[in-house]
Order: sequence, then structure tokens, then C-alpha cells
Amino acid sequence: MSLDNIELDISVEVPVWSDQFPEYKARITDCFEQIVSQVPEARNFSRIPLLELSILLTDDQNIQKLNKDYRDKDKATNVLSFPSLTEEDIDVFLKSGSEIPGFPIILGDIIFAYETIKREALDQGKSFSDHFSHLCFHGMLHLVGYDHIEDAQAEEMEALEKNLLSKLSIDDPYQD
Repeated sequence: MSLDNIELDISVEVPVWSDQFPEYKARITDCFEQIVSQVPEARNFSRIPLLELSILLTDDQNIQKLNKDYRDKDKATNVLSFPSLTEEDIDVFLKSGSEIPGFPIILGDIIFAYETIKREALDQGKSFSDHFSHLCFHGMLHLVGYDHIEDAQAEEMEALEKNLLSKLSIDDPYQD
């Protein structure tokens, strides 16, 4: 599968990512390749001349500030997703593919906090890599229009996450 038209702009804001999880780029790429091959809204990605996704690997302090500034929640979280496409853009560009523009499409931004992800992985008895992969899929799905506000949406998103994780031989994160 060729991802030549897709730019994954990955920024490492704190060195703990490179020091403790140097395979972050390969894992993000693996996850994005699964999104492209398995998610219906991504079937038109190859028709877009340039698609951009920005990823920031940061820490609890920085994500807490972003969470407070943009979501009015003054606490650290594991992942934040900021979609650039509207629901209409997703319907036109990604679902129908009827009006693929000749200019770059920016999917959005995903921000990850190392300490929260590490703590959650330990608490849940999962490897950091597996938990990070789950959060990558979760964040990427938000960028292509999935959400979990309503129960039906949450079930659909969860089923898709489980399927994507299985492609990477990662166990169902929702099993008790």
C-alpha cells in the first residue's frame, strides 16, 4: 500500500518519547496504514493529492494546558484530537469522494501525553505499545468523523477499534 500522498508530521515535544518509546514513528505509521486499508471513510485518501496529519508527542503538563484551553477541562488526558474537516467535508471528500479537491487536505491534529498513557497501560496490565496503538486508532477515527457521545456511535467506534487492533495482533482493550 502506498502512502506517498500522505504526510504524517510527527513532532516530539519531550524527550521521554524518544528515550522510552523510540518505535513511536513505526507504530503511528502502522496504525495509519490500517486506517487507510480498513476504514470506509479513508477509502478516498489515495485520490487526494496531499493529505496531512499532524501528531504531537508531549507530556501531561502540556496536554493539561491544551485540554483546559480547548475543552475547559483542567486535567491531563491520554489523547486529544482536533479534526480539521467538517462533517460536510467528510461526507463530500471522504465518504462520497465526489469532489476531491486539487489542494492539500489537512485531517487535523492528534496530541498524546506520555505519562498518562504509561500510567493507564500499567493500571490496565497492557503494554505501552498496545495501549498507544489503541489511542492512535481512537484519535485517528475522530479525525474522519467517528465519535462516542451517543451509545450507538460509541458501539460503532469501539467495534472498529477492536477490528483495527486485531489487524496488529492486539487484544480487545474493552474485555474485562
